[in-house]
Amino acid sequence: MNEPFPLLSLCLIWPLLGALLLGAVKDPLLAKRLTLLVAGAELVFTLLVVWGFNPAFGGFQFQEDHLWIPGLNVHYLLGVDGISLLFLPATAWLTLMAVLAGWNNAQPLPRFHLALLLVLESITLGVFTALDLLLFFLFWELTLPPLFFLIGLWGMGAERRYAAMKYTLYMLFGGVPLLFGIILLGLNHAGLAGGAAQALSFSLPALLQTPLANDLQNLVLLLFMLGFAVKAPLIPFHTWLPTVAMEAPAQITALLTGLKLGVYGIVRFAIPLAPAAAGEHRWLMAIIGCITLVYAGLIALRQTNLRRLLAYSSISHVGLVLVGVASLTLQGLQGAVMQLLNFSMVAGSLMLIAGMLQQRLGSTELAHLGGLAKPMPRLTALFFLFALSGIGVPLTSGFPAELLILLGTLQSFPALALAVLFSAIVGAAYVLGFARRGLFGPVARQTV
Repeated sequence: MNEPFPLLSLCLIWPLLGALLLGAVKDPLLAKRLTLLVAGAELVFTLLVVWGFNPAFGGFQFQEDHLWIPGLNVHYLLGVDGISLLFLPATAWLTLMAVLAGWNNAQPLPRFHLALLLVLESITLGVFTALDLLLFFLFWELTLPPLFFLIGLWGMGAERRYAAMKYTLYMLFGGVPLLFGIILLGLNHAGLAGGAAQALSFSLPALLQTPLANDLQNLVLLLFMLGFAVKAPLIPFHTWLPTVAMEAPAQITALLTGLKLGVYGIVRFAIPLAPAAAGEHRWLMAIIGCITLVYAGLIALRQTNLRRLLAYSSISHVGLVLVGVASLTLQGLQGAVMQLLNFSMVAGSLMLIAGMLQQRLGSTELAHLGGLAKPMPRLTALFFLFALSGIGVPLTSGFPAELLILLGTLQSFPALALAVLFSAIVGAAYVLGFARRGLFGPVARQTV
């Protein structure tokens, strides 16, 4: 379903134009206002995509198709469907919040910091809209340079350069199997790996219609799951996130925890492109999800630093989403996508609140946070609002997502549903326990 106006390309190009304009602006305050204007307009553009989306049409909409690399038949192919649609305004909203959160603390080189945020926004939107797998991989890898500089130059910890390097190396490792899997799919489509002889193609709509042998499906699923598990992150590839959460700027950690590109890749590419293998090995995926869910939740229960607690909480929720995806039921998949969208608001907002506390108190350690409800009642109320949504309290956005995942798990893995319920209890314990000790009681220190 093609549109006459390239609205998705506008969403990708607009932040890049804003980043280029920042090079001509010398005044830091004017640069901030320009970035805020660009980010605000980008949010409007993504909302126009949502407004123009036709839910009665089941395929990809707003498609743009232009031949990019003729020799490999690689296309500049964009489009959105019901899975990717709402991630566009979620990305734009989090970027806008990141600009506001770093308004006074992006020093030195504030214009470079703002330009990198806009570039990262454009690339992330490319990940959510690309329908050619090589184009998707290009956007996937292009997220690394801006994040490397944003973490290494403006991090709040002494080990920020180490965190930037660790994140980059982990992502490069994950990109290797992902690229290999994409190449296998393209060769299979061309008839060089057992398929019918056709032209080489990396188009997702074309690959979804191309038969894939069971053995090749197993290999593709393994490669994709390995590549996306690093980014998600899933155990044992999770160690980069707590490190980045402690060292990176809060607004960058909010983007990483709020936008789960790795889990999106599993839902968007891994499961649809290897459906038979996913059905055969769904027990294994569910067990990996349960291990991540329970293990990270128990580790979060022992944390005394809010940022590290939120990092492990994010990892635990990734495990929950994978369990819902592995159920391969309508309820489980719907709950997984809803939980990913819930992540964008809840996990990102909680990390931004942690960053505000870091700026005002110089620490997010529990020993320094006692009694915050008295000097900062509104911030405390916001924290509780997002925290309750994160643990799935009824009447919050997290409740329907977790309920659907639980229903899907009960249909496919009744035994694992107990682990999901146990993790919900653990999640409530570490969130409410930290809130009780950090937000109430005697004031630990004077806030500024």
